[in-house]
Amino acid sequence: MGQITVSHLGKAYRQYPARSSRLLEWLDPRGKPRHQLHWVLQDINFTVNPGEAVAIIGINGAGKSTLLKMITGTTRPTTGTVQITGRVAAMLELGMGFHPDFTGRQNAHMAGQLLGYSAEQMAGLMPQIEAFAEIGEYIDHPVRVYSSGMQMRLAFSVASAQRPDVLIVDEALSVGDAYFQHKSFNRIREFRQQGTTLLLVSHDKSAIQSICDRAILLNAGQLALQGRPEEVMDYYNAMLAEKENQQVRQQQAADGKIQTISGNGDATVEAVMLLDENGERIECAGVAQPVQLRIVIRTHADLPELVIGCLIKDRLGQSIFGTNSHHLQQVLVNVRKGKTVTFDFNFNANLGFGTYSVAVALHTSDNHIASNYEWRDLALIFQVVNLDKPAFVGVAWLPTTLVITQ
Repeated sequence: MGQITVSHLGKAYRQYPARSSRLLEWLDPRGKPRHQLHWVLQDINFTVNPGEAVAIIGINGAGKSTLLKMITGTTRPTTGTVQITGRVAAMLELGMGFHPDFTGRQNAHMAGQLLGYSAEQMAGLMPQIEAFAEIGEYIDHPVRVYSSGMQMRLAFSVASAQRPDVLIVDEALSVGDAYFQHKSFNRIREFRQQGTTLLLVSHDKSAIQSICDRAILLNAGQLALQGRPEEVMDYYNAMLAEKENQQVRQQQAADGKIQTISGNGDATVEAVMLLDENGERIECAGVAQPVQLRIVIRTHADLPELVIGCLIKDRLGQSIFGTNSHHLQQVLVNVRKGKTVTFDFNFNANLGFGTYSVAVALHTSDNHIASNYEWRDLALIFQVVNLDKPAFVGVAWLPTTLVITQ
């Protein structure tokens, strides 16, 4: 079982005001520094326990890839230490270590030996590497003729040829076709079930929330937040829209879950409720039951435009269905300060049985990035039960008929 322990980890690069400054620093017998340190990461502390899956998220430039390089030893830290137990397999930059003039087979052998396999072991593993990569005759062609997707197929096949104690994966899996991405994540899930420790960098919210036990948010080189994937992803989503006069806060809901609320406050959500066909408030709906999602908002400033959106998520926080008044072509314009507006979304609850939550967004245009008045996660939680439909599995009810011809 593998474990990763990161203690007070930091990385800084020297910045010189001019090209000559570097030479003068080398030649100065007093050792006077002529540079400034630019910190990419500073004082990062966390532990990934044996068998745990942890995602690292953050905007581009937050230091995610630098952190993984220090953990895997390809970059030396300026401060702090990293301790890893067990055999490690890592996929960092796409095709890292591949020689463009060597064939895929030759590169696979070299990459495998860098992972600690002997030449004899690699010879035995090559048939399953070829089968999993599914690049056919290209395995014996130079890597320089490979597409980025083919490089990813081969690199992942080598890295996962045998179950490692620790698997570290950067954004490389985002390259390539959907089929192989699904295939790769299925293998990662199998490794997890067998006890592999996973450290993953990805922008794929669904993958993070379905695979990982915990998420770590990096922001401006600092560890900004860590916790359940849904909580951290909600905070990250709010942070993307953070601008002047906007706030992002988290509070504990009645059921113990962490609710994220963000926005500039020019409009706020006053009430969210689920109603049945008779207009009665309900907390539980039957599969396919006609329901009405009522959202009441109040404006606190004159708004040139107001769009309201709702997003239904499953119990893992994965998006099931979302829409807004922009897409429904019912945008409100020139809404005055102090006005109360009620929005009723009418639909059939064609959902599988289980627990669902609703996120509500008040903004302009088609999303909350440009101007976020308020984004409220876990604004409503409701149940769906199967009262009168044939048994089925999944998150969606699709009325089905069957015709058998013999």
